[in-house]
Amino acid sequence: MVDVSQHDLVPEHTVVPDEELDDVLEEYDIDRTDLPKIKRTDPALPDDAEMGDVVEIVRDSRTTDRAVVYRLVIE
Repeated sequence: MVDVSQHDLVPEHTVVPDEELDDVLEEYDIDRTDLPKIKRTDPALPDDAEMGDVVEIVRDSRTTDRAVVYRLVIE
């Protein structure tokens, strides 16, 4: 079976540590629940991602070189 998370077209997904998460939420003046959601069953998520974690997704971008987005892991 193919591991989707290792495919070249899947952007890097990493769990954000709580210390860094506070800075991110403060920068955008939002709560954790205001973030867009991603399901725990998404095959691109790291194995250590649990419900309630926030995942940082880094994508290549033509205009900004790289785009960073955050998602809240839900059930």
